[in-house]
Amino acid sequence: MISMATAREVEKPLLKIVLGTVFAALVCVVTVLFTLPIPATNGYFNLGESIIYIAALTFGPFVGSIAGGGAAIADLILAFYPFAPGTLTIKVLEGLVVGALNRKIRRGTSSTTLSATISVIFGGGIMIAGYFVYEQTVLGYPMELALAEVPLNIVQAIVGLAVAVPVFHAIIRMFPQLKSQT
Repeated sequence: MISMATAREVEKPLLKIVLGTVFAALVCVVTVLFTLPIPATNGYFNLGESIIYIAALTFGPFVGSIAGGGAAIADLILAFYPFAPGTLTIKVLEGLVVGALNRKIRRGTSSTTLSATISVIFGGGIMIAGYFVYEQTVLGYPMELALAEVPLNIVQAIVGLAVAVPVFHAIIRMFPQLKSQT
């Protein structure tokens, strides 16, 4: 027979997997529904970024990284096949870094806004640099073409920040017990 303490220990990782999966689905849906193609690079601008940030800020690096995987599924659904492997790597790393950095910074400051903002800026930097490098090294784009997408990726990160931080605050206000999860 499993004790209640053991059952709770099993529930936490399972809950994180379930939350990560739900957020991955949300990332995928939001990405597919709100996409603006970028003809120059065959990429696209999307709002899925904000969902990755919300997941990572609210539930930490594990959930944030699983949520990032939803963006690669969106690439497959939208037939952006060459981007899918890079998106998987970049977005999983982005969610992981945002969640881990937010957790670390929050230990040293009482400002959830400051920790969330810094974390998302670093995560956005990973996304911007990641796609730039992926497009050049794996897809073989010339530097000028890879650079053409950088400003749009910067805007995507800024929009993600502008959406995620207020939503994160609203979630924490409505569910204060979640503040200890990150």
